[in-house]
Amino acid sequence: MKIAVIGLGYVGLSNAVLFSQNHKVIALDVLKEKVELVNNRKSPIVDKEIEEYLAFKELELTATLVKEDAYKDSVFIIVATPTNYNPELNYFDTSTVDGVINEVEFYNPKATVIIKSTVPVGYTIEKRIEHPNLKIIFSPEFLREGKALYDNLFPSRVIIGDNSQEASLFADLLLEGAVKKNIPVLFTGSTEAEAIKLFSNTYLALRVAFFNELDTYAEVRNLDTKEIIDGVGLDPRIGNYYNNPSFGYGGYCLPKDTKQLLANYRNVPQKIMTAIVESNRTRKDHIVEMILMRNPKTVGIFKLVMKSNSDNFRQSSIQGIMKRIKEKGIEIIIYEPSIKATMYYDSIIVNELDVFKMKSDVIVTNRLYTELEDVLQKVYTRDIYNRD
Repeated sequence: MKIAVIGLGYVGLSNAVLFSQNHKVIALDVLKEKVELVNNRKSPIVDKEIEEYLAFKELELTATLVKEDAYKDSVFIIVATPTNYNPELNYFDTSTVDGVINEVEFYNPKATVIIKSTVPVGYTIEKRIEHPNLKIIFSPEFLREGKALYDNLFPSRVIIGDNSQEASLFADLLLEGAVKKNIPVLFTGSTEAEAIKLFSNTYLALRVAFFNELDTYAEVRNLDTKEIIDGVGLDPRIGNYYNNPSFGYGGYCLPKDTKQLLANYRNVPQKIMTAIVESNRTRKDHIVEMILMRNPKTVGIFKLVMKSNSDNFRQSSIQGIMKRIKEKGIEIIIYEPSIKATMYYDSIIVNELDVFKMKSDVIVTNRLYTELEDVLQKVYTRDIYNRD
């Protein structure tokens, strides 16, 4: 069958590759460079499996800038466009998803719309009421940046916010493209599926915040963070995973999803959801305080990306550290090879590593890289396990 994927970010591209193993996929994007790269079987994002599948697998995948080419005759239209959080409205900006739904109604109202973009709780029902002639289903995505296709090939679960025949067929398509077998599949209401997505990411943010506050305590009290976390993690109910201290949770999903869930709690009693968001701010304040105690004149930021094997630094936690340091009037220089420019937010980019090391009084890095082993006396990081 023909499947359209709207948006060639992590979610859209990984889904497009997954389905094109067995079906004709037309991927629509607004960026000509992305479309050309995909059609030349090169990945516009850093993702090992996507790069390999594009280069070596037989995929029936075409990218396009032409809306009609994507929408026409498609059985499923997968929406994977960005929904950024709008702090003024205290709500996700769903305009890109709204636009796709309107276009589906214009070009191909018989198609089934599958929303993969993260949306507020209750959004899908609202769209069904606004578009009674369309079949609209929400199916949350649980992908890691840099491992997006891998997480589609080996998913922990498949959740579909609908119980219709179309929902069952879409679940079968996901299972068909996966390598993993015996994948748990859960069919729920659309609003419940939306809540599952937000609560899942908020729990992960909670875990990050908890171990960061543990590390803050250990640092202030001059204790060994690793010994404490190792001991806590031996409890099988807690486990030794997703517990590596950092500068706070960041990236595209966790900050906006926690804030959106908190917004959805309006008129509902809660304490934890507010604390998770506030804890992330407090952690950054503490990190900056520890850096300033070294009295640096120039602070070097070693990489803006969230983690290794990723090229994405949207809302990375280290940028919050940068902003706070700059407000103190301290010079910042940046080492980030993925940026070709010479400046980033009024800070100089120094991509000659030896020069960067020499000019930095303190080198701040969210994760400790081997390139810094010769200047460890200058390095400030809270990384223990070199993961997460």
